[in-house]
Amino acid sequence: MICRLNANHNRDLKYLFVRAAINASIHPGPFRDFYHRLIEKGLRPSMACLTLARKIAAIVLILWKKEERFEADRLKSQAA
Repeated sequence: MICRLNANHNRDLKYLFVRAAINASIHPGPFRDFYHRLIEKGLRPSMACLTLARKIAAIVLILWKKEERFEADRLKSQAA
């Protein structure tokens, strides 16, 4: 599975979010479900992984700014 982001990036954060997306797509949980919904819609696995990495990064940013905790049920209610 290959996830790619553009060349204008922080290498450490890119590695972190890509690895998080790869692990999340393998292990059971809400992110794996999100990943499989993307695959079912016809997205290539590499693009689904990239989308998942971006989703995780967006969630991390929101949680950091609002100083909130992650709630998996809120992720399920969002459209893929």
